[in-house]
Amino acid sequence: MRLDKWLKNSRLIKRRTVANEACDAGKVTANGRAVKASYEVKAGDLLELKFGERVTRVKVLSTQEIVGKADAAGMYEEIR
Repeated sequence: MRLDKWLKNSRLIKRRTVANEACDAGKVTANGRAVKASYEVKAGDLLELKFGERVTRVKVLSTQEIVGKADAAGMYEEIR
């Protein structure tokens, strides 16, 4: 699944266009390297999202195409 779509489905970013812009600006890394929105996300990937002073690190657990709001948090595990 594309990174921008995964970010939207997991509800880490509200809209796919915003996710696409964040990737283009270099605010999203996968496994330690900057990636574009077209990056294919796989289970086990480590993602880092930078928004201002806040940095969110997550481990991808699933890449489901259709996810309900209640199940969205189950797509990733937050890493401290």
